[in-house]
Amino acid sequence: MEDNKKEKRKLKQKLTDKYRLVVLNEDTFEERFSLKLSRLNVFVLGGVLSFLLILITTFIITFTPIKEYIPGYSSTNLKIKAAKLAFQTDSLKRKLDILHNFTKGLQPILTGEIEPDRIDSLELEAGKIVINDSLLNATKADSLFREKIESEDRFPIISNAESKIKIVFFAPLKGTISQEFDPRSKHLAVDIVTKKNEPVKAAADGTVIFSGWTSETGYVIILKHAYNYVTVYKHNGSLLKQQGDLVKSGEVIATVGSTGELTTGPHLHFELWSDGYAVNPTNLIDFK
Repeated sequence: MEDNKKEKRKLKQKLTDKYRLVVLNEDTFEERFSLKLSRLNVFVLGGVLSFLLILITTFIITFTPIKEYIPGYSSTNLKIKAAKLAFQTDSLKRKLDILHNFTKGLQPILTGEIEPDRIDSLELEAGKIVINDSLLNATKADSLFREKIESEDRFPIISNAESKIKIVFFAPLKGTISQEFDPRSKHLAVDIVTKKNEPVKAAADGTVIFSGWTSETGYVIILKHAYNYVTVYKHNGSLLKQQGDLVKSGEVIATVGSTGELTTGPHLHFELWSDGYAVNPTNLIDFK
């Protein structure tokens, strides 16, 4: 025990013994600078200086551009470029999805599953263009509709010398109405049942103000028309137009599907709105 105490005393004495550091002029031996030190002071001063050096180095690496030269750290410009590339990649992916949906919508027509509408009746016979009158003959329903339109005064004379042509809507597709417009049950639309992948057409000229996906109603496309009319097409299988596109009456904008949580099979949920109020589509459109 005594030996241990003696060793501790010796160690303590070694640490606390004072030493004098003197700086002399080599020629005249004149004392320029002197400093009293002990081993303990040297250890404490060295530890404090080491801590300060580590702290300053960490600060420089963290908050200055010098960290870019250390392996494993990326520059700010590189991070900005990486973020821009990520956004561009996402944009390209969305464009590819739109192109894929457009191609998917055309596939039934290209493969012959859906017969394209005959837009003319010109036939070539012996090198001459011949008009097939049988194809130009209108059906009874078309004739009655034309007669109704022609009988209406489309350019009435009014007091302020202005004329206004009312908008005419057409059925977006042919099919059977499975559920009528019923405000009491909050069904502000008509559901039209038809085959899957049938083309959905614009009810009138307009602009696409929404084209995207919702969890409840699947692929949805919304068109804005003249005189504050809006048409909504829900549960589509694919969308062929995107937001901002201008469409003509009868132009294919989507295909029939059964998407969304609220769907009950391949059909089109069609809504018609005027100045923010739901309108019964059957009042303005003949679905037969």
